[in-house]
Amino acid sequence: MNIELRRFFEDDGTLDIDYQFTSEDELFASPVTVKGRIKSANSIVALNADVECSVSVQCAKCAKDIVKKLSVPMEHLLVSQLNDEDNDDFILVENMVLNLDELVLEDVYLSLPARFLCKDACKGLCPYCGTDLNEGTCNCKKPVDPRLAALQQLLDSNE
Repeated sequence: MNIELRRFFEDDGTLDIDYQFTSEDELFASPVTVKGRIKSANSIVALNADVECSVSVQCAKCAKDIVKKLSVPMEHLLVSQLNDEDNDDFILVENMVLNLDELVLEDVYLSLPARFLCKDACKGLCPYCGTDLNEGTCNCKKPVDPRLAALQQLLDSNE
């Protein structure tokens, strides 16, 4: 969604935003919903919105496919020109047109956690046989650390 911002930079006003769009990225399991407002006062244009979406990912421990709902708050100050190119506090809007879809997707990507879990208590997979420990226990014998093999032999001989 492209939003013409010239009137906001020249005069005070507000614009309510309530729409959804579909991303071509396979990460998204549902349309992305954006609800918020663009408000200008004294040549300062502020964007405040809430983004809701579902992402299709794998659990970091057991590798099951899961769908997680995300809620991402957005707060940005928009400017038509920058004096300091290294300043990340403002979003530069070139040609007075804001591509809101791109900004929303960027905020969603930046808010993604480093890893997703199917549940907080996910036990993961056995590192030796690959059994899903959430569904049961495995019967594999864990290898003995070679540094402790002599002790293991002593324990086995006493049985």
